[in-house]
Amino acid sequence: MGTKLTLTASDNHTLGAYRADPTGTPKGGMVVIQEIFGVNKNIRHVCDTLAEHGYVAIAPAVFDRFQRDFDSGYSADEIAHARSFLGGLNWDHMMADTSAAKDNLKGVGPIGIIGFCLGGSVAFLGACRVPGFAAAVSFYGGAIGKFADEKPKCPMQMHFGEKDESIPMSMIEDIKKKQPHAETYVYADAPHAFSNEDRPSFRPEAADLAWKRTYEFLAKNLK
Repeated sequence: MGTKLTLTASDNHTLGAYRADPTGTPKGGMVVIQEIFGVNKNIRHVCDTLAEHGYVAIAPAVFDRFQRDFDSGYSADEIAHARSFLGGLNWDHMMADTSAAKDNLKGVGPIGIIGFCLGGSVAFLGACRVPGFAAAVSFYGGAIGKFADEKPKCPMQMHFGEKDESIPMSMIEDIKKKQPHAETYVYADAPHAFSNEDRPSFRPEAADLAWKRTYEFLAKNLK
């Protein structure tokens, strides 16, 4: 369903992206931010599914700054390789790449952002630092804790797993205190990456409920 294209960020860095368009008039646009595994099969599936629900969805390849066309699976070696990039993360670069993706959606209607794991943190930070988003959704964004004093400029929804080994409940409670206007949901017994169908951590009931809430949130705020 989707197509590959090239974006140019404000610092003249070029990066790849995957874009999926709905049939008919779009309801709006969604920037989709990857996990640490690149714009892989799962992220492309998220874009395609959002397009089926009426949104133009674009996933910028934010790891092109480290390795072009990075597309990882979930074996132990692949996870270790993906994690090796984390020491070089630059949040300003992430915001520039996010903005480039948002700009590509100009003219499709109101624009939201959604992200998973690393991308969940980017979605939160994008809501705070990138003007023009109408809604933001974060799935298990582990770095939100250190940015939680910042204020989103648009409605914010967050999803966390109760049994997430990398995001303790104490951090989630602190985020909830600092972000009282956000819709924040915690899913009982759900681990990290509970919405990723391609990983052993997938929990269908939690994922279905989280996506139901996500689409209701988007319908309310992207209009």
